[in-house]
Amino acid sequence: MYVCLCHAVTDKQIREAVHNGATRMCDLSRELGVATDCGKCACMANQLRKEAVQALGPASTARSAA
Repeated sequence: MYVCLCHAVTDKQIREAVHNGATRMCDLSRELGVATDCGKCACMANQLRKEAVQALGPASTARSAA
């Protein structure tokens, strides 16, 4: 499903970016452009980010805290 219509970013792309290390919203904004134009996608993108980080487990939490 498309999450960010301004940049044509899907939920799959967000999960993949988190899996590749983009564990913070600023990482997603920099890499995919989410929440950088109209901002309507910010809440959904952040929720997907949180779910993807949780799915990665404790190792990702340590990485995002650094």
